[in-house]
Amino acid sequence: MTSNLTLTPCPNFIGGEWRTMTNGAGTPVYNPSTGDVIAECPAGGAAEVDAAVEAAHAAFAEWRETPAVDRARVFFRYRQLVEQNFDHLCATVSREHGKTLAEARGSVYRGLENIEYACGAPSLLFGDTLENLARSVDCETLLQPLGVCVGITPFNFPAMVPLWMFPLAIVCGNTFILKPSEKVPLSAVLLGQLLEQAGCPKGVFNIVHGGRPVVDALLAHPKVRAVSFVGSTPIARYIYETGTRNGKRVQANGGAKNYIVIMPDADVGKTVEALSTAAFGCAGERCMAGSTAITVGQAADRLLPSLVEAAKAIKVGRTDRPSPQPDMGPVITAQHRDRVISLLASGEKEGARIIADGRTARVPDAPRGFYLGATIVDGVHENMTLAREEVFGPVLNVMRMDDLGAAIAQANKSAFGNGAAIFTNSGAVAREFKHRVKAGMIGINVGVPATMAMFPFTGWDDSFFGDLHIQGREAVQFYTQQKVITTRWFGAEVGDVWKT
Repeated sequence: MTSNLTLTPCPNFIGGEWRTMTNGAGTPVYNPSTGDVIAECPAGGAAEVDAAVEAAHAAFAEWRETPAVDRARVFFRYRQLVEQNFDHLCATVSREHGKTLAEARGSVYRGLENIEYACGAPSLLFGDTLENLARSVDCETLLQPLGVCVGITPFNFPAMVPLWMFPLAIVCGNTFILKPSEKVPLSAVLLGQLLEQAGCPKGVFNIVHGGRPVVDALLAHPKVRAVSFVGSTPIARYIYETGTRNGKRVQANGGAKNYIVIMPDADVGKTVEALSTAAFGCAGERCMAGSTAITVGQAADRLLPSLVEAAKAIKVGRTDRPSPQPDMGPVITAQHRDRVISLLASGEKEGARIIADGRTARVPDAPRGFYLGATIVDGVHENMTLAREEVFGPVLNVMRMDDLGAAIAQANKSAFGNGAAIFTNSGAVAREFKHRVKAGMIGINVGVPATMAMFPFTGWDDSFFGDLHIQGREAVQFYTQQKVITTRWFGAEVGDVWKT
């Protein structure tokens, strides 16, 4: 339903100019808390992409020659501006996505950490040298930028995921085009406005809105050198295969099915607290959500009563106002809510038992909002649809195993490999788990083992396509190319350089 309020502008940003599209073919942007339309995301295409790429390509020649110290100073200013506008940015994230303000703040803080990491560019871009590689021969390496880089980002973290990408790409000397999700374009616009205020030169950072036509045009454009993506696995695979076929360097993060193993000796109180956050935080709409709990032995009997009580106590409500704030907000769209409900119905049909049912969640002052409550499904087996598919909602599957070996074997059957966690007081058990489980990020008594900016976000298997991951030193490698220089200067005393 369309709101009577004036729609928030959602322009492209190309070559330092904010350009409004009025072709009438845009995508509605909802406030998930109320179901109202708050903006329209324009449907760009090849023409907008070409304009942005040409602007970025033109800006690259001068930007790459800008000293790394000066590039870093742009992001020192940017960090200050993001911090000054922190509440506004968090409110924008909550309004267009549905995160609680606490969740929005946490995600923007993580984004700030990536800006801070990018501010270290002068150190991050150090090369290596070796004097006298051979007689009178020296060798050195340089890290040089690629050119035009692209970021294609998802709906679930409107500010954080773009900040995973463009600060480091730009500070490494590249120019950048951001293609945010059509569902949450407003946070990206605000990030771009603040970067413009920080003094980023025209054309160095650009935003193009739209759907698949924009993505395909970016993947095919001959002047695009690298593509970063976060989203679902089918799209990640498509981005990787299409981008690499067109000669791009690609890092593509896909979906996940993250397992959390609970041993009989786990601390019940701390485990319930961590598991509730892992499963139901951000309404389950994150690729690091702890979506499946594997209870070992008597752990289910010890854990589930308290976990069900905690799930039923989670208050669902509107997140688009400062107070009162709920424990959990809505999911992103009505269609997504209905998909999660259909998956729950399939689980029941296949023999699972819903022991905490969030389908009845209602918010009286926002009856058109896209709400689901925290849901726990017991008796899930590996052949069920719920066990195989990424639900991406506030749903925790419970599987029961007799021993640690069976739990690890079950986790390792997954096609995904983003994260896995274990709750135990045994060092030996934790060591065996972290050694044997098949996932890129492991938590020991940590429910969401998502890494900070200085470490790579290392998904495996169908959770990641590419070689160099997002964040950390790997991201520096991704956004640069290495040049090796071997130098020899002749002098009167220099003889055969290879003489021993």
